[in-house]
Amino acid sequence: MIEVTDLHKSFGDNHVLKGITTSFKKGDTSMIIGTSGSGKTVFLKCLLGLFEPDQGDICYDGRHYSKMSTKEKRDLRKEIGMVFQGGALFDSETIENNIMFPLKMFTNQSEEEMLDRVNFVLNRVRLENVNNKYPAEISGGMQKRVAIARAIVMNPKYLFCDEPNSGLDPRTAIVIDNLIQEITDEYQMITIINSHDMNSVMEIGEKIIFLKDGLKAWEGSHLNIFKTDNKAVTDFVYSSNLFKKVREIYNQ
Repeated sequence: MIEVTDLHKSFGDNHVLKGITTSFKKGDTSMIIGTSGSGKTVFLKCLLGLFEPDQGDICYDGRHYSKMSTKEKRDLRKEIGMVFQGGALFDSETIENNIMFPLKMFTNQSEEEMLDRVNFVLNRVRLENVNNKYPAEISGGMQKRVAIARAIVMNPKYLFCDEPNSGLDPRTAIVIDNLIQEITDEYQMITIINSHDMNSVMEIGEKIIFLKDGLKAWEGSHLNIFKTDNKAVTDFVYSSNLFKKVREIYNQ
């Protein structure tokens, strides 16, 4: 479990996070949603250890980040997988080398062991015969699957995704959503997704945290988000006529 307690983060006079408290369980896909400027990205980067909170605590399975040594923080990094918004693949490297990169950085595995692991995760994301291709030679959806394969190659405990469906058509986005949820359940990871895609939220949002002006304005699941009377949430979710109609049907 990841436990977040009274998390604050400022940049100069800009108080971005204003005391967020929540928790994330293994085996769940959790979504962080909110309008631009709500603090979603800063919150995710604090969870990743890219930003140091000014106040509060983040505890990873009983380990308090603020009390960790440099070595302990590095060891924690080995337990984290990250899917970046644009995929962040190395254009000049093959798919195989892209996925192998974390293994080379963090392990002492032999070339054969690393290759076995690369092929295993490629198979898990349902990609074949792409080892020697370059990112530009495969589709955007395939690139996202490669990014997921790289994120899980170290068999992480924690998977973080920043807008994983950015730039994808709706059908491919559903494929990526389902893949992330399958992998989360299969490996019992703690998966946290920063998203503005309400289709993704409704598809796989087992836990949803809605941020507004740096505060946790609402917390729940995709099953009860239709029932909330929180105006900030309803304004955000039902800005689309589609979701207004869905809510009307759901509440009948």
